[in-house]
Amino acid sequence: MLVLLAGIFVVHIATVIMLFVSTIANVWMVGYSDTVKASSGLWLLCNRSCRQLVVASSDDASLKAVQAFMILSIIFSVIALVIFVVQLFTLEKGKRFYITGAVMLVCWLCILIGASIYTARFAKMSGFQGVHHGYCFILAWICFCFSFIISILYLVLRKK
Repeated sequence: MLVLLAGIFVVHIATVIMLFVSTIANVWMVGYSDTVKASSGLWLLCNRSCRQLVVASSDDASLKAVQAFMILSIIFSVIALVIFVVQLFTLEKGKRFYITGAVMLVCWLCILIGASIYTARFAKMSGFQGVHHGYCFILAWICFCFSFIISILYLVLRKK
């Protein structure tokens, strides 16, 4: 049981770190303009230098929603990690990890909404060729899977 808890704790910390990286780094989309590699993220467009990400006014609300949901997912994941540590040492057997699992499900939902909006609205970079998704986009979906698995494990472990 201790090895299982340690493994879940390590995966939870890895998920928090990957969420930070995927939200902060600006490599959600990668493309090329005259053999120069460019990348865009949630905040900046980086070509040779980085500048503010400019989107159409119709996509501005979508970008702000993606930013907000990714930040919320980080917050909920960190809160779940703190709750896990607190519940590990304070609650009795049979009542543990229920709240942690619920908070991680909220984190999972925030990642789902943020990554889905980005997938639906920002599949292209105008003015660039060979556009594909970058590692931050992939990390966000990996965190989506990890947070769901972790939340289910927390809910199952509450009975142990």
